[in-house]
Amino acid sequence: MSTFTNLLFHIVYSTRYRKPTIQPLWKDQLYGYIGGIIREHKGTLLCAGGVQDHVHLLAKLSSTIAISDILRLIKANSSKMVNDTLHPSTFFEWQSGYAAFSVSESQSPIVKHYILNQEQHHHRKSFEEEFIELLQRHHIEFDRRYVFDQEIIQ
Repeated sequence: MSTFTNLLFHIVYSTRYRKPTIQPLWKDQLYGYIGGIIREHKGTLLCAGGVQDHVHLLAKLSSTIAISDILRLIKANSSKMVNDTLHPSTFFEWQSGYAAFSVSESQSPIVKHYILNQEQHHHRKSFEEEFIELLQRHHIEFDRRYVFDQEIIQ
């Protein structure tokens, strides 16, 4: 028997310490680069969206790569591309973690609409509020003390 999969994921991760470092002028280039990484690993980026401190992806991923591996590749390579090619005013880096939620095919248009409307959504709600809501909506247990990396300023 052949193998058939349809592995859709809503993936969310932020910039290091949720600093607003994703510039509107180059975010489409960033999303295109992320899409290329996913394609390189037999997946498809269905849509990407976000604001200056975080990214949402709706992606169809291959069953041949673990979600943690593809996220490691996306984050490492895209931050290198931003720093080497786009020359941001400050060093660009992603947070250490991420959230990934499975999406049924029937719900993908709703998730896509949500992702593509991030700018409007964040006029009403912070990333931290949104992220906690997503974890709760998906019944993921967490301790608020460990959800976000905290910058230590000395």
